[in-house]
Amino acid sequence: MKKTKRRVALVIKRSSYRKLVLEGHDTTVTKLLMKRDPTVSRMQQSHEAHEATLAEVEAALADLDAEVVFRGGPHARVPARTDLVVTVGGDGTLLDASHLLGKDCPLLGINSAPGSSIGFFCAGQRGNAKKTLRRALAGELAASELTRMRVELNGKCLHARVLNEALFCHASPAATSRYILELPGGSEDQRSSGLWIGPAAGSTAAQRSAGGKVLPLESDRIQYVVREPYTPAGGHFRFARGLVRAGEEVVLRSKMRDAKVFLDGHRLVHEVHIGDVLVMRRSGESLTVLGISKKRRW
Repeated sequence: MKKTKRRVALVIKRSSYRKLVLEGHDTTVTKLLMKRDPTVSRMQQSHEAHEATLAEVEAALADLDAEVVFRGGPHARVPARTDLVVTVGGDGTLLDASHLLGKDCPLLGINSAPGSSIGFFCAGQRGNAKKTLRRALAGELAASELTRMRVELNGKCLHARVLNEALFCHASPAATSRYILELPGGSEDQRSSGLWIGPAAGSTAAQRSAGGKVLPLESDRIQYVVREPYTPAGGHFRFARGLVRAGEEVVLRSKMRDAKVFLDGHRLVHEVHIGDVLVMRRSGESLTVLGISKKRRW
């Protein structure tokens, strides 16, 4: 009986060098590269590492007799009948690809340039890509089911697959954010630089940097962390940071005419106005990621 090929979608990062130099023909960046300016010193090297890793991944998939049913960037639609999605890039590429996927299609990250790219969620890298892919296709890599967050604005769902965090703040980073924070334990009128709200997968990033806790990878809690709370006369907030359980909500009532909510980075952004209500809770759509250790330290 003929063995069925595993259907793999290959989601590939476009390096800064490719976007700005090879495709964009950016004269400023090109001149900086020619001058060996320190602001672009790693750009070409990172691109070359990325391209070498991509070639290794594609050769490995061919050797492993996998059928590549999609090859493209992280914002295109992945075919419905896909057994495995492989990202070649860093955590940003994996994060973008995760928005395309429900619970049932596993995701595997290959960090294409470990010297310059963050790869917390990536199971493999250049040099071990074939071994990692072989184990993934054979079902030998541990699967982690990660909680995602649902974000609603005035009762309308903005996104049900937020993996890292949402940032709610004034449209200008120099302005004070004003809002009412409502939690199961009470409510509080606050002024600050905004809030980070997100599931456990994002707790090693912005949440931690702002003073939050690093949560167990498969925790079902949602964490909120106030950024730079404004508490005059030595006061303090009751709810500066904390956790909400599955089934509970974080509610934010905007007192700002010009605010924004950013979802998993800077690209997915929505305007929020005075009187608008944001609600954040655990999503019913978790994400399956392969090969990340539950004991991994950041």
